[in-house]
Amino acid sequence: MTENQPRALDGVRVLALEVSVSGPHCSRILGDMGAEVIKIEKPGTGDLIRGWDSVVRGLSSGFVWLNGNKRSFAVDIKKPAGLAAVRRLAERVDVILENFAPGVADRLGLGAAELRARNPRLIYCSLSGYGQDGPYRDVKAYDLLIQGEAGIIATTGYPDKPAKVGLPITDLASSMYAAVGILLALYQRERTGHGQLIDISMFESAVAWLGYFPQHYWHGGEEPVRVGMRHHYIVPYGPYLARDGVYVSLAVATTEDWQVFCRKVIEHPELLEDPRFRSAPDRRRNRAVLEEMIEKIFLEQPHQEWLRRLRDSELPHGKLNGIGEVLAHPQVIARKMIREMESPVGPVPVIASPLRLSDSPARLGSIPALGQDTEAILQELGYGAAEIDALRSDHII
Repeated sequence: MTENQPRALDGVRVLALEVSVSGPHCSRILGDMGAEVIKIEKPGTGDLIRGWDSVVRGLSSGFVWLNGNKRSFAVDIKKPAGLAAVRRLAERVDVILENFAPGVADRLGLGAAELRARNPRLIYCSLSGYGQDGPYRDVKAYDLLIQGEAGIIATTGYPDKPAKVGLPITDLASSMYAAVGILLALYQRERTGHGQLIDISMFESAVAWLGYFPQHYWHGGEEPVRVGMRHHYIVPYGPYLARDGVYVSLAVATTEDWQVFCRKVIEHPELLEDPRFRSAPDRRRNRAVLEEMIEKIFLEQPHQEWLRRLRDSELPHGKLNGIGEVLAHPQVIARKMIREMESPVGPVPVIASPLRLSDSPARLGSIPALGQDTEAILQELGYGAAEIDALRSDHII
């Protein structure tokens, strides 16, 4: 695998008007697969995520995570000359991705209608909290707030206390839908010759991930209860604490699994005759008493013994790993998921793209310093040395 190998999105140019997490995560996916991503940043400070921390030898952990394989174009788009440069660039790209609040891009002079009039093949993707219309259009959106509004928090945590998902899941869900939408629009453009608008919201992306909960509400009138680390509808399922203080996770999803679990794992075949636990709905109805039984049984043996029994029984199982254990995981090592990427402070470890295409290897380029590509991009747009010097003197770049 070399940097010169062809990639799926080679030749696709993306102009990223992005900040924080959702937009940058989307464009990172595109950049990993070969797209040229040009990230517009504010001169002097850049994307606000650059200032979140400095743990990566002075660089922000969030910026390192989200902004590899991009070019940084530091330009003040609030000044006419800066705006003119970005508009000129917009005429030469395939995709514009913006994750400003609805209406901001229009007010800046970089809205879809104006830019698509100049470039009919342009695919314009807007990624926002609640979408480009509707009564919540202008409501401020952060991951925590969307997790609450979209019902994610209602399903997470313990009966006496809710909890949010630890990762910014609504940012990540919406960014992945945005990436899929952009790829679909590029594919359709091959047949029609025309670009189109894409409207992705964090809220709708989270609602789309509610899974089976809406079905239980529509057909059973049931609001989900919070079940901690357990499954809402399958029992037993989840991590159980072993005698030595280590959690062991397991899933008993079928009637056959339940029989194997009782006979070979916990060695309590009498539970198979208990009418309270015969079927999956029975076990769910009697969750409290069954969970208490299993928790007591698991405290009788150390985790390695439970892992041995689960492995021998061929039931699905695993451990609750900390981040350090994950990074040293045998599968992470075998699949070479940790790579080094160049950065302004030298090579830094990063998690590699999970996209594995046999004929389109993910790119492993570099993390840009603020504005490192500004002059090169302006030259590509036809700006001469004197014009670039003038932009610099006027603090536009």
